[in-house]
Amino acid sequence: MPTLTPPPSQQSNDSGRMPVLFIGHGSPMNAIEANDFTRALSEVGKALPRPSAILCISAHWLTKGTYVEVSPRPRIIYDIYGFPQQLYQLQYPAAGAPQLAAELPGLVEGTHIEPTTDWGLDHGAWSILKHLYPQADVPVFQMSIDYHRPLSYHYKLANELRTLRQRGVLIIGSGNLTHNLQQVDLTRPDTRPADWALEFDATIKQFIDRADHRAVLALDKLGNMARLAVPEPSHYIPLIYTLGLQDKHDNVQYFYEGFQYGSLSMRCLQINDN
Repeated sequence: MPTLTPPPSQQSNDSGRMPVLFIGHGSPMNAIEANDFTRALSEVGKALPRPSAILCISAHWLTKGTYVEVSPRPRIIYDIYGFPQQLYQLQYPAAGAPQLAAELPGLVEGTHIEPTTDWGLDHGAWSILKHLYPQADVPVFQMSIDYHRPLSYHYKLANELRTLRQRGVLIIGSGNLTHNLQQVDLTRPDTRPADWALEFDATIKQFIDRADHRAVLALDKLGNMARLAVPEPSHYIPLIYTLGLQDKHDNVQYFYEGFQYGSLSMRCLQINDN
C-alpha cells in the first residue's frame, strides 16, 4: 500500500540551504491524474521553502557528455508515445534560469559541462513540476545525464554542485528506484509489486537510512534483484545525484512510498538540513 508522510512545515533551515528531492516519477499519466502520489507532490510543493530556481536532473535526458540547458524560456518536450491527447496538450510555461545555468561549468573542476539550448523540459521534469509548482512560477533548468559514465562519476559531480543549495536552488533527481519496463503490468496501476522489486526497494532504503552511499553505488554486488530492478541505469542515476548532494548534517525523509504497475517503485525522498 502507498505510504504518505506529512511534509515538513515551510521553514527556512538555519543554514539557509535548500532541501534536495528524489522523485520516482512513474508513468507520464501522473501529470494529469489525481492519486495518492500526485497529492503527495502537491503537499510537498506547498511545504518547501520557496526556491530561487529549480535544477532538474531527469532520467529522460541522456547524453554523451554533460550538458546544461540555458534557454530563457525552455520548450516542453513531449518525449512520450501512445498516450491520450490530453497529455500532449499539457503546458508548463516556466521561465528558464539562463544566468544561473551558465555558471554551472565554473562550479565544477573534474567535469566539463557544456551549455546548450537544444533541450528544454522533458516529461521527467514537467510531469512532476505540474504538481509541485502548478503555477509554473519558479525558473527551471535541466542538466543532462552522461549515460556513458559510471555511477561514481555522477556522485562526484553532485558533490560539486552542493553550493547551489546555499543559493536557494531546489535540485530534483527525477527517475525511479526500480524501473524494468519489460516487467510492467500496464493493465492495472495497483498490481501487486513483484518480490524482486519489493526486496530491492527495501534494500536500497536500508542503505540510504544509514547513509551508506557506497552500497547504493555498488549495484554489481546486489545480485539478481538488482539486475531485474535496474536493467539499465537511466532511472537510477537521478537517485545518485540526490544522494551526492547530501552531507553529514542532513537527514532523509520519505514523503511517498509505493509501487505502480507491479514493478515501478514510486519512492520519493527529501534531504533536509538537521
